[in-house]
Amino acid sequence: MEVIEISSSSPEKETNGTPVRSVFCLKRRIDMERIDLTEDCFVLDFNPFDSFDTSNISGKSDSVDAPDLSVIAEKGQVACRDYPHSRHLCLSFPFETTPHEKYCELCYCYVCDSAAPCKYWTVPNGTHCHALDLEGWRDQRKLMKKKPVAHE
Repeated sequence: MEVIEISSSSPEKETNGTPVRSVFCLKRRIDMERIDLTEDCFVLDFNPFDSFDTSNISGKSDSVDAPDLSVIAEKGQVACRDYPHSRHLCLSFPFETTPHEKYCELCYCYVCDSAAPCKYWTVPNGTHCHALDLEGWRDQRKLMKKKPVAHE
């Protein structure tokens, strides 16, 4: 197994206090399971999907703002898509680009801490669909948690 270490030329820590960490570049499929168990992040120098047809994927984009990186496959689950998450963190309906009233089956109200849509989701003067982790919404969330739970 050949391991290529990618690190800063300086032994100092980054300005935010995060130490520079090594990144493994895995050359052979045989070592993948072992490395997957021990490393959080590693680079594959081979195609892990032998039958994956890359001919259908275009490496070019007509968009001027096209990202330099394209994800063509993923392994495992994604927290803000596959597990319950606050509406403003939803990957299925990105908060910045979709109407806030939309939600997936795993979204919950940030203020009420209940499944979306809550009873205040789109009411005037309390549209919880717009809630996100900002001071005003955090205050409302704290107040909501202090309310007694109504038993039905």
